[in-house]
Amino acid sequence: MTTMRIVSGIQTTGNLHLGNYLGAIKQWVSMQDDVAAKGGDCLFFLADLHSLTIAIPPAERAATTIEMAATLMAAGIDPAKAVLFNQARVPAHAELCWILQGTARMGWLNRMTQWKDKAGKNREGASVGLFTYPVLQAADVLVYQATHVPVGEDQKQHLELARDIAEKFNTDFETELFTLPEPFISKAAPRIMSLRDGNAKMSKSDPSDMTRINLTDDDDLIAQKFRKARTDPDPLPDSFDALAERAEARNLVTIYAALADRTPQSVVEEFAGQGFGAFKPALADLAIAQLGPIRDRLTRLLDDKAAVAAHLKAGAERADALAASTLKAAQQATGLQV
Repeated sequence: MTTMRIVSGIQTTGNLHLGNYLGAIKQWVSMQDDVAAKGGDCLFFLADLHSLTIAIPPAERAATTIEMAATLMAAGIDPAKAVLFNQARVPAHAELCWILQGTARMGWLNRMTQWKDKAGKNREGASVGLFTYPVLQAADVLVYQATHVPVGEDQKQHLELARDIAEKFNTDFETELFTLPEPFISKAAPRIMSLRDGNAKMSKSDPSDMTRINLTDDDDLIAQKFRKARTDPDPLPDSFDALAERAEARNLVTIYAALADRTPQSVVEEFAGQGFGAFKPALADLAIAQLGPIRDRLTRLLDDKAAVAAHLKAGAERADALAASTLKAAQQATGLQV
């Protein structure tokens, strides 16, 4: 049986919020522990090469890379169990990307939904990297022979592209080099919405800080944000399905369930008949208990940024060793190594 190898990256944009934690990072920690116990590998990287598609001051890019690494470690990613690194430190990502650009097709990239959304009407003025970065995403996972890639609904298309590229490369060069990665979709990963609009995803780009819980928020601010979160006047029902048309109420119950590792149904059963005057303080207390230790660990880690950078360097050395054989085989298959 093939050993499971999970590979996933996260953007180096900094200032993570509750939606990032519950929707991705908490799942990563769980994967890390489960896969390590089974003798598999988890590689988690900071996608600093991908960040070159947008205008970010170099000093800010470097700072947020360290901040993101510290946040992941504070949330439970253990460099002793998982390989944690920043993408740019492993040249094989970029080298394999260039090789795979000979395999990928313009038509495939033109169909990518995120390219259409991000470029908008200004496609002529958009970065070339914005158009081709799905090929780099493919290289990110194929270079490690990933068996599984955690994906949300908005990333399924990119994983399908990676599989298409891998399959075409294998066919074109009559090799079985690349593993075709499977999606790893955690049913437990919730979609966390804005505290002011239950139909909009929680986002750090929202101009109002009151729409989100930042992982750096202090206890008082967390309590205040939940207290002022938009709700409705009706009490909670005894069925989660009954909240289908009550977006804000459904979101707060979802957050409570995710923080407590419970089902949303068990949460509404506990609070059935109670209003948000009772539910919000309970949610705030739970969030403070869960997020406070993460914030405190993050503060300590950021007090020694050199130590965080050292963890990334060590992780990159491990990742580089894992990527070397695949890159060499791709070079040999294409006649680049003579």
